[in-house]
Amino acid sequence: MKYLVTGGAGFIGSHLCEYLLDRGHRVHVIDNLSTGRLENIDHLLDHPRFRLTVDSILNPFAMEPLIQDTDMVFHLAAAVGVKLVIEQPVATMETNLMGTEVVLKLAAKHGTKVLISSTSEVYGKNSKLPFAEDDDCTYGPSTTGRWCYAYSKALDEFMAFAYMQERRLPVIITRLFNTVGPRQTGRYGMVIPRFIRQALDSKPITVYGSGRQSRSFTWVGDVVQALFDLSESEAAVGQVFNVGNDERVAIEDLAQKVKLMTGSASRIVYIPYEQAYNRNYEDMEHRLPSLRKINRVIGYRPTMDLERILRQIIEHMRREAGSAKAAGGNSLLLSR
Repeated sequence: MKYLVTGGAGFIGSHLCEYLLDRGHRVHVIDNLSTGRLENIDHLLDHPRFRLTVDSILNPFAMEPLIQDTDMVFHLAAAVGVKLVIEQPVATMETNLMGTEVVLKLAAKHGTKVLISSTSEVYGKNSKLPFAEDDDCTYGPSTTGRWCYAYSKALDEFMAFAYMQERRLPVIITRLFNTVGPRQTGRYGMVIPRFIRQALDSKPITVYGSGRQSRSFTWVGDVVQALFDLSESEAAVGQVFNVGNDERVAIEDLAQKVKLMTGSASRIVYIPYEQAYNRNYEDMEHRLPSLRKINRVIGYRPTMDLERILRQIIEHMRREAGSAKAAGGNSLLLSR
C-alpha cells in the first residue's frame, strides 16, 4: 500500500514511517520541519520506497497530488507541546484547524481513508477517571490560552465526523496519551526527556506546579502498532479510540524515579506554572485512559511499563550524548 504521513519527520511520525517501510509499504511524508526534524528521518531518505516533501499541510497545491496518489493518510501533523501552544496560539489554531480541513477536503475529493491523530487534551478538566471515549469534555474559558489546543483538536474531530456524515469519508480518530520514546525532545515541554536530560546533566530537575498532577506514558512502539492496526480494521471506521497506557504516575514521583534510575545528584525543584509558562495557564490535573474499547476492537494492550520505558529512554539519551561528545572530539582533532 501507499501511505501519506503528515508530520512524518516528527517524533511519532518517524517511528510510524519505519514501521510501514519494514512491512514493505510505500511511504510519502509531508512536513514543514517547524517541529519535525530532518535527523529523525535522515536514515530513511535513501530508501527506495520513501519520499519526503518539505512543505506545509496548509498548502493545498502541495497536498492534493500526495493525497490523490495514496491509499491511506495518517494525519499526525499538529502543533506539539504545551510550551509551543502557549507561545504560538495563532500557529497552533491554524495548523490544527486549517491543516485538518485541507486534509479532509482533499481526502473526500479523492476517496482516501484518513486516520487523524487527536489528543487526550480533548477531555479537558473532566475529573472522572479513567477517561472513556464517550465521556463529556470540560474546558476552561477561551480567555485562558492553555485551552486553545484542546478546543482546536476537538473541532478537528467534529470536522472529521462531519465529512464522514456528509461526504462518506472513512475516518478514524485516535486520542494519544503522552507518547514517549527515542527521538522525543524536551524543547516544547515534554516532561520525560526534559527530566532525563536535566538529571544526566546534573542540573535541577524542574517540576512545574505542585507535582501532584498525574499522567500516564505510552511507549511509541505501542502507539505505532495501534495506529496501524486501527487503520486496517473496518470496525474502527467512524470511531474514536484512546491509545495509551493505564499506569498512572504523579509528576513529582516521576522526577524521583528519573533521579534514582539515572543515579543523578540533581535537586528536584518546584516552579510555579506562571513562572514556567505565564499567568494565562491552567493545567489538567489527571489523565488516564480507559483502554476497554481499543482492546475490544484490535486487542490492544501496552507492552511496556513505566520503569522499562524510562530505562530505554535513559539508555538512548546516554548513547546520544556519548556520540555527540565523540563527534565533538573528532571535529576538534580535524580542526587542528
